[in-house]
Amino acid sequence: MSSTALWKRGLILLICAWGILAAVPNLFYTRVEQHNDAAAAIAAAGGTATPDQEAALAEWPGLLPSALMNLGLDLRGGAHLLAEVRVEDVYKSRIDALWPEVRDALRGLRDQVGNVRRAPSPEGVLRVTIENPAGMAAALEAVRGLGSSVVTLTGIGQSTLDVTAQDSDIIVQLSEAEKRATDERTIQQSLEIIRRRVDQAGTREPTIQRQGQDRILIQVPGIGSAQELKDLIGTTAKLTFNAVVSRTTDAAAKPGPRNLLLPSVDEKGVYYIVEESPVVSGEDLVDAQPSFDQNNKPSVSFRFDTTGARKFGDYTAANIGAPFAIVLDNEVISAPVIQSHIPGGSGIITGSFTVEESTNLAILLRAGALPAEMSFLEERTIGPELGQDSIDAGKAAGLVGMVAVAVYMIASYGWFGMMANIALAINIALIMAVLSTIGATLTLPGIAGIVLTMGMAVDANVLIYERMREELRDGGNPRRAIEMGFERAFSAIMDSNVTGLLTAVIMFWLGSGPVRGFAVTLGLGILTSMFTAVYVTRFIVELWFDLRRPKTIVV
Repeated sequence: MSSTALWKRGLILLICAWGILAAVPNLFYTRVEQHNDAAAAIAAAGGTATPDQEAALAEWPGLLPSALMNLGLDLRGGAHLLAEVRVEDVYKSRIDALWPEVRDALRGLRDQVGNVRRAPSPEGVLRVTIENPAGMAAALEAVRGLGSSVVTLTGIGQSTLDVTAQDSDIIVQLSEAEKRATDERTIQQSLEIIRRRVDQAGTREPTIQRQGQDRILIQVPGIGSAQELKDLIGTTAKLTFNAVVSRTTDAAAKPGPRNLLLPSVDEKGVYYIVEESPVVSGEDLVDAQPSFDQNNKPSVSFRFDTTGARKFGDYTAANIGAPFAIVLDNEVISAPVIQSHIPGGSGIITGSFTVEESTNLAILLRAGALPAEMSFLEERTIGPELGQDSIDAGKAAGLVGMVAVAVYMIASYGWFGMMANIALAINIALIMAVLSTIGATLTLPGIAGIVLTMGMAVDANVLIYERMREELRDGGNPRRAIEMGFERAFSAIMDSNVTGLLTAVIMFWLGSGPVRGFAVTLGLGILTSMFTAVYVTRFIVELWFDLRRPKTIVV
């Protein structure tokens, strides 16, 4: 029998040792998780550990691997939300932002259309009244040009605007094609922003996916409650910088056309009348970080992109001495007086913040504003005790399956069955190690995939041992039987596992949720079982044969 090369044996031993060491932390999940949380808290606090943190660090040796498998919502507990995105809000924002462009487009036709004013209209509709209806044709052409000059998802040459005339009024609204494209963009942008907010909060492996036309499913393992998740993602965090018209204590004050009456966060009973159109908005932000002001109070520092910095700089240069309102979600969080020109496009937001509030505000601003408000249709908090029951049931199923397979292999193949069981144990360790290392999420379907892998893993050993029996029946010596058993079974093992792996890849690619969880562990199990059955089992058999050198073998 041609023995495996020495360097291959060393590589096999190294991989097996890594798998066992990397899998061990999952046997002590709670203690390792406490160790990791304590280490993170100490780092965030600048190196100061509490007694509980010191105990957690002392209990788990720092030299040992500490990566853990991420447990899914059904195992770890967490929060589940189903949100509906109000896409109609985006129509209103688009139309409101269009009014200055329409006004400018008609300004050059003043001799034909006369004076131009915006008339009251429903949300999502812009109604513009012109003084001279005789110039309606020229006015319609100018306004329609605003839509056709924009290339959008509706395609080149299609108008994004539906512009019609009614008496002396021009009616402007988004075309049906543009509404469909806007809905798609809004949902995709909401998905991305929610994902960024959840990821920046440090949670693990959230499930964030679209359902239907305007709904988003959000599942986050390990979070305390559905309300905590809503607080994180339910805020639109819409930041604008608006010019201040006046300051008042009258909650019923009339703000006037194109103005807003907004309450102050810091000053109780104080309201600000600000211009509705912001000078610059949070969409122009490129960064926001928690910081401290000159009085060492928590604040948020921000920085605009090139366009926002230019607008911000131009406005501050032209309005020195005037108040400037910083508006977050229709509340004035600060209204400082512009002291000087601010050309750099950066500044600081102060207010009555705690450190936690300034950190969360920075996360929301950095992630971006949700393009539309969301209403939560369904919310659930899944307690960790339910997940623990699932884990216990999964452990029991895995243990029963492993014992049954082990007993069968020993009963069928004796000592060679025992060596196959050793390889099976290493295979399970490798699966856990890979899941921990790549940060994959283990769910109940994933546990089912691992249990299934146990049965599939010994299939390769059965093929090998049956080939060895055939060689022995044909009169081959033990060394020749072992060699031919592994060589002749290899092609059949490869073919069967490749087809299984293709199935797992297709399930992962086309499936979602539980199907993908099952596909991940099944695919990893197939890869590790091929390695353990072909290489680890052969290494153990060769090692035993070299040490014992038997004259005969019984398979």
